[in-house]
Amino acid sequence: MNVNVEKNDLARQARLVNALCAGGCYPHPAATVRLFETHISWVLLAGRFAYKIKKALDLGFLDFSTLARRKFFCEEEIRLNSRLAPQIYLDAVPIGGSIDAPVIGAEPAIEYAVRMRRFSVEAEMDRLLRRGRVQPGHIDSLAQVLAQFHGGLPSASPASGYGLPAIVRELAWQNFTQLPGEADEWFGREALQALRAATEAEFAGCESLIEARRQHGFVRECHGDLHLGNILIRGGKAVPFDGIEFEPTLRWCDIVSDLAFPFMDLQHFGQPDFAWRLINGWLEATGDFDGLALLRFYASYRAAVRGKVGAIRASQPSMGASQREAALAVARRYFRLAARLLEKPKPALIITHGLPGCGKTTFAQAALEKLGAIRIRSDVERKRLFGLSPLARSESAIGSDMYSQEATRRTYGRLLELARGLMANGFSVIVDAAFLRHDERAQFRQLADELRVPFVIASIEASDRVLRARIKQRQREGRDASEADVTVLDALRASQQPLREDERDAAVVFANDGGTDAFGPAHPGWQRLRP
Repeated sequence: MNVNVEKNDLARQARLVNALCAGGCYPHPAATVRLFETHISWVLLAGRFAYKIKKALDLGFLDFSTLARRKFFCEEEIRLNSRLAPQIYLDAVPIGGSIDAPVIGAEPAIEYAVRMRRFSVEAEMDRLLRRGRVQPGHIDSLAQVLAQFHGGLPSASPASGYGLPAIVRELAWQNFTQLPGEADEWFGREALQALRAATEAEFAGCESLIEARRQHGFVRECHGDLHLGNILIRGGKAVPFDGIEFEPTLRWCDIVSDLAFPFMDLQHFGQPDFAWRLINGWLEATGDFDGLALLRFYASYRAAVRGKVGAIRASQPSMGASQREAALAVARRYFRLAARLLEKPKPALIITHGLPGCGKTTFAQAALEKLGAIRIRSDVERKRLFGLSPLARSESAIGSDMYSQEATRRTYGRLLELARGLMANGFSVIVDAAFLRHDERAQFRQLADELRVPFVIASIEASDRVLRARIKQRQREGRDASEADVTVLDALRASQQPLREDERDAAVVFANDGGTDAFGPAHPGWQRLRP
């Protein structure tokens, strides 16, 4: 676009925005109007609503240079964001009248705006984290929202070109090629070169899987920019907003790439426990364990994106010295995190052991957060094998249908298969199952020996009174994947095979009779559980 034309259009828009700061332009009460400006838009807060006007810019990666394009991208912003935040994104509205006397909603349009319901920026997840206000339930909500969102999206046609390995590589490369000239001085040339080399090596190992998942429909029209500043907590629920509308290539991505952004950002904000809680909640809902092989690459890529954004912000001439140093400090942390996320730690294999109601799943939840591990849950994977969702009821009796010996054999076989794949990709695994038979435990110990990883049995004990009380409460609440009742408890107790002497050597015992935090950090067993 001609630079002079762009400047003239921006000047006209600035006059328009100035006029819109008067409350009489709106079809609703707006006693005061507040204006916020970003590098690509103006946002006017008027009464109960916010109006976002896109600047007449052509920056290469986005083009809002004409009125027709701004109208199109306002409509795209509504279409895309109303998928996740329909309570916020309302419509694209014309602005009529004249530059100096505009009227919201009038025709013919001289400009367009995205109309939204206002919300408090203090409800954004990054701000809540800084104040210690994010709760485990908020993370669970985000996991479920994203799992449902990703699962309901149509897949990109392989012929579309979206998600091609060459495009993925180029986007990762731009995190280095688009850095300001001062980047070597700011971040260290050797550190950037090492990160670039590690990124290239990780991509090379992932390239065939990236293409295979593209062919199998895992590239979808995602959010595209799921850092924690783009996630609200409203009414205790997670509400992602401000997805990317201006460049399809950035939002048509593998669903694991979309998930990797909040996984990464939770670690940036010092909450690795929440990061692993998010991943496990999403996996339990989607079953997309194969995609985890791409998590390191995509999480590192997302961290480098944030590092690049901070570096570009720091390079702006208008940036004051203190603001520049603050932006650089954040960027440095993101680049260090990008490097750390590419490290492949030594995995470990932990299996649970115990009767229904003893607290195996509670232990596994605590362990996955403390250790940074992936949980595979027999109750969930058994149902998945039979086409059921985690909370669906099978109505199968013990010993028949879904709980027959053959079904149990298939379930443990699936758990073994998943554990093998995850550990091969460097993830520690917690297998949440009863493991009441010697042969079931022996299969997993053999796998650990084969892969030369530490093996631990987390044996969880509780009194009969406590077991029965928990099972009955669980049945009343109906919020757990387990279908075991007290009849199942009695049958399993009668048929269980206690740990042998060699198994007891690998076991860490947790007494979970209630009253104290059986899985708290003071328990000496946690040292045994760390790889």
